[in-house]
Amino acid sequence: MLELARIQPEAPLGTALPDLAAPGGLVMGLARTNEELEAIQRLRYNVFTEEMNAVFPDAVDGLDSDRYDPWCEHFMVKEINTGRVVGTYRLLTPANAKKAGGYYSESEFDLSGLGSMRDELVEVGRSCTHADYRNGSVIMLLWSGVATLVQQSGFRYVLGCASVSLRDDGVTAAEVWRSASKSMAANPHLPRVAPLHRYPVERLGSELPARMPALIKGYLKLGATICGEPAWDPDFNTADFPVLLDMTRMDMRYRRHFGME
Repeated sequence: MLELARIQPEAPLGTALPDLAAPGGLVMGLARTNEELEAIQRLRYNVFTEEMNAVFPDAVDGLDSDRYDPWCEHFMVKEINTGRVVGTYRLLTPANAKKAGGYYSESEFDLSGLGSMRDELVEVGRSCTHADYRNGSVIMLLWSGVATLVQQSGFRYVLGCASVSLRDDGVTAAEVWRSASKSMAANPHLPRVAPLHRYPVERLGSELPARMPALIKGYLKLGATICGEPAWDPDFNTADFPVLLDMTRMDMRYRRHFGME
C-alpha cells in the first residue's frame, strides 16, 4: 500500500510514544497489490450483502468485483496492529473512464447535462466502512485521500452515487428526496443529470420522519449537492442519488482540515 496518512492510537499514560500494538491506530493509502485489492473487494462484498442485501450473481469467492475496478485508484484504510481492511473508496479519472467504457454512474444516469465539466470530473464510488468504524474517523481518512489526489491531479469536480437502502420501504429515500428537491428548486442554475431507471420516490407518499443517511449528510456538509432524481439499483435494492462536488466550493472548514488551504 502507498501510505498517505495515519491516525496513531493514543499513547498510554506515562509513555512518550504511542503503542502501535494498541487498538485504534489506522493507516490510509492506495492499494498497490492484487492481494490488497482482493481484501477491499471482500470487505465490499461482506458489507453490501449483509447490510443492503446486494445480489452479485457473478461473484467469485465472496468478492465484489466489476469491470471498473482495474481502471480505478482504490483507497483503503487498515488497522495498524492487524492489517485488517476497514474502509475503502475508489476513484476513476476521465482518461481511465474512457478506457473502461465510461463512468460507473453512466450505467444509472444520463450525464450529458454535465457538458464540458466532464473533462475536469472524477468519479468516486463503492464507499464502504466496516461496522466497527462508523464513528467518522475512517470516512474522514478516505475523504482526505480523495481530496489530496483530486487536488494534486488538477481536477475540479467529483461525482458519485449515494445509495439509500430501500429495506425500510423507501421512507429514508423519500426524506432525502424531499430535502434534495427543495435545494434543487432553490438552485436552478446548477447542472442536472437524469436517471436511466428512475425510482418513483414521490409515489411513496411517505411523510414519516427519517434520518438523513450519514454518507449523504457528510457529502452535503462538504459542500456537495444532489444534482438529479434518484435511480433504482435492483442489485443493491437502493435508490441512488447523484451527488456532485465542486472542489472550489468545498466548505472552508474541510479545505483546511484536508490541507487544501
